[in-house]
Amino acid sequence: MILRMDHFTIVTDQLEQTQHFYENLLGLECGPRPPFPVPGLWLYAEGHPVLHVIAVDHMPNPRRGVLDHMAFFAQGLEKTLDQLDQHAIAYRIIRAPGDVRTWQIFFKDPNEVDVELDFAAEEQAPADWKTRSKA
Repeated sequence: MILRMDHFTIVTDQLEQTQHFYENLLGLECGPRPPFPVPGLWLYAEGHPVLHVIAVDHMPNPRRGVLDHMAFFAQGLEKTLDQLDQHAIAYRIIRAPGDVRTWQIFFKDPNEVDVELDFAAEEQAPADWKTRSKA
């Protein structure tokens, strides 16, 4: 029986940029990783490793998998948008339809992986959120 999502794994030939992106922009923390025979890192959220990164010299061709996107629940909608703007990262903002009305931001990491951040409906978005999207 599945209890919850455990982690995502991405492969990169840009380990430093990927680590910087997820740590400094999205607030994940690099943490312990078993001594696998391949280089990489594990990034943690609230003490749980949610993103495994495998470093390669060259990206596989063809690329593996059919992952559409990875989604994280987050806090600090306006601060996140400001950080994305400061780093010139294109994004798209959506207000989810229906009763819940969560906020969703979509953008790409340095490896062209689609990332979604979900924010509580109660968070305040900037007044210009409908025109602020840059993707």
